[in-house]
Amino acid sequence: MQKVLALIAHDKRKKDLLEFCARHQSRLMRLSLIATANTGAQIAQASGLPVECVKSKRTGGDLQIAARVAGGEINGVILLCDPDQGPMHDPAVGPLLRVCDMNDVLIALNLATAELLIRALA
Repeated sequence: MQKVLALIAHDKRKKDLLEFCARHQSRLMRLSLIATANTGAQIAQASGLPVECVKSKRTGGDLQIAARVAGGEINGVILLCDPDQGPMHDPAVGPLLRVCDMNDVLIALNLATAELLIRALA
């Protein structure tokens, strides 16, 4: 069964995530990708990678991904937050961090850990 990677990036970090996806396109092709709506659409357009898009972050996409982590459907999450806010200042991020911790799901909060995560999954 193919491993599933969730990709989430706040607006100020979308460029970083798009560059990460371009660098790791061959590895990402071995995974099923899921992302919040805007992020997923940008990744698909920029890289040609197939991405399942859930709702936007504003309308609960982070929570949809958290539910799928809890259901055992997601093997890893890359979550790049706005550096001016950080993950703890975003009320939608807390549940995702908690459910990843509770279910021993890899979660990368910066590009350095994303590099390690992608090597572990693909």
